[in-house]
Amino acid sequence: MNGVFRVPQPTNEPIRAYDPGSQEKRSIKAKLAEMRAREIEIPLIIGGEEVRTGRLGSCVIPHEHGHVLAKYHKAGKAEVERAIAAARKAHAAWSSLPFVDRAALLLRAADLLACSFRDEVNAATMLGQSKTVHQAEIDSACELIDFWRFNPHFAQRIYEDQPVSSRVCGTGSSTAPSRGSCSP
Repeated sequence: MNGVFRVPQPTNEPIRAYDPGSQEKRSIKAKLAEMRAREIEIPLIIGGEEVRTGRLGSCVIPHEHGHVLAKYHKAGKAEVERAIAAARKAHAAWSSLPFVDRAALLLRAADLLACSFRDEVNAATMLGQSKTVHQAEIDSACELIDFWRFNPHFAQRIYEDQPVSSRVCGTGSSTAPSRGSCSP
């Protein structure tokens, strides 16, 4: 298929104010209460598969060490080696995808984070790192959204700005004649 695909011009994600009484303030408070009320189990994810080692550690609220948010499975040498092998395999598949498909995946992830998963990421950051809502909004949501939107744009610019390579004709020649014909 012939065509030129253009990544949308990115702009910085607007920072929500979380003003008192606002819908965004009520929404983040509800998500904080929900996440604080339950303890989750975090498996390792290796090659898309959940791995539970049984060797557990605890994720606690830094400003309230007695409150356990999650138990996570610790990796050992075997899990690290499996993860390295899975990453190598994933790299081969990811790098063989056309640029437009890779860019579309990142842009879709940015859109999902900007809307559907923003409260979850911000609440997890607030609970897990003792950040304020404003700090979490900037450090977690906005920065990651910007990363996922700007990097496809930058990659597109790199692809567009590739230098023209000279042809090599015969032996010992590093440049092609100006009219494109090679003569010994």
